[in-house]
Amino acid sequence: MSTVAPRLQARSLAAPEVYRLNVVEYERMAEAGILDNNRVELIDGYLVTKMTQKPPDVWAVENAHDQIGRRLPPGWSIREEKPVRIARFDEPEPDLAVVRGGRDDYRRRHPGPKDVALLVEAADTSLDRDRGPKRDAFARGRIATYWIINLVDRQVEVHSNPRRGEYRSIEVYRPGQEVPLTIDGVDVGRIAVNDLLP
Repeated sequence: MSTVAPRLQARSLAAPEVYRLNVVEYERMAEAGILDNNRVELIDGYLVTKMTQKPPDVWAVENAHDQIGRRLPPGWSIREEKPVRIARFDEPEPDLAVVRGGRDDYRRRHPGPKDVALLVEAADTSLDRDRGPKRDAFARGRIATYWIINLVDRQVEVHSNPRRGEYRSIEVYRPGQEVPLTIDGVDVGRIAVNDLLP
């Protein structure tokens, strides 16, 4: 007589534990050559692939660089797609960072929140990420001002007044309007939205 064994229910595996890298571990991995992909950045402890830039993104970043650069007071400079060490789990590489000092000031370290006056991202396919995890990282780090040059909706979104991990103020500027450029609490000029959008 043969016996048929009852079929056992398959048990699903528990969700795997995910390890969050901190900034120190991330930087050590980069120094050791473990991270050979320069298209990643650290956001909230996770390695995130950077989006590919399309011609409108490139144009917007380069033009924003020029427009901001013309208005910068002495003692400030612009870094393009370079790391900013924000907090324990965040080391993003924003499209533009306006930082105190110049290249030599960051010979042995990345700028941190106290060094940064403004971060800028040009966004089309990256809009959800730039409005979500990246904005949250910048707010957690108390970055004073964050601009999203929103290529989808053709507007510039200015996030400011970070408190308790979020920006308390969001202003939207559309074509025909001017975006105030504030550096270290001082209004240093205005930039036409039309000059920031391709």
